[in-house]
Amino acid sequence: MKPAPFAYERPRDLSSALTSLAGGGPAAKIMAGGQSLGPMLNLRLVAPELIVDVTGVDELKQADLDGGELVLGACVTHADIEDGRVPDVTGGAMRAVAANIAYRAVRNRGTIGGSLSHADPSADWVSALSALGASVTLRSQAGTRKMSISEFVTGALQSCLEPGELVVTVHVPKRSGSAQWAYVKTCRKTGEFAHGLCAVLIDPGAGTARIVIGAIDAAPILVLHPEEMFGGPIKGDYKERFDAQVADRLLSAAGVSEPAHRHIHLTVLKRAIREAA
Repeated sequence: MKPAPFAYERPRDLSSALTSLAGGGPAAKIMAGGQSLGPMLNLRLVAPELIVDVTGVDELKQADLDGGELVLGACVTHADIEDGRVPDVTGGAMRAVAANIAYRAVRNRGTIGGSLSHADPSADWVSALSALGASVTLRSQAGTRKMSISEFVTGALQSCLEPGELVVTVHVPKRSGSAQWAYVKTCRKTGEFAHGLCAVLIDPGAGTARIVIGAIDAAPILVLHPEEMFGGPIKGDYKERFDAQVADRLLSAAGVSEPAHRHIHLTVLKRAIREAA
């Protein structure tokens, strides 16, 4: 099957890209790496009247350190991160996540902003960046707004993006030296989307934990009260104090009602807690 006919524009700067998007309105789609949009076009799951290709916008390919955070342009590829072509403030966490996304051909073209915009809860960056406490900056001709990843992704394949708006930068805070990290996913075979996924960032020194469970039929779950899983404040012995029964109840309360699905997510969560420790 071939895609329905569409107009195509490839602006060379951000201002021109925003102008094109505003002119196209809801009928316009953004293309960066095309690893999600391409198959959707071929299957006619989407039929935009205009595609705005932002790969010619150099501003979206930049990577800079700004104080204690890394600022990545939306068109930075997974391979750029995997190969260390951008700074790393996460102690290797982002490089490890990038290296396990699909196949190398996908990582060469797929972009961090495109992955987040697609908002697939089984995709790696959606959960990993939420656990790392990252945020995104969105731009349109109407202005700029910034929000956390957990606020940006509102459901399965749903985000806060408005017509005429695009992700321009991703902001990743520096990982604390005492913070412990793990990212675990399970797939039937390498390259497929996960059917169980968990990212954890636990800092016993600060008494904090960010635990995100993805690969569900909704937005990834950011556990709001992780201390409940450990019977109290987060301390260095959190692995020994992890209570699987409490975690199972939290998953059920968050909407994971099918026992078999809960078992998969709980198994991945337990493994992530062990690996972080």
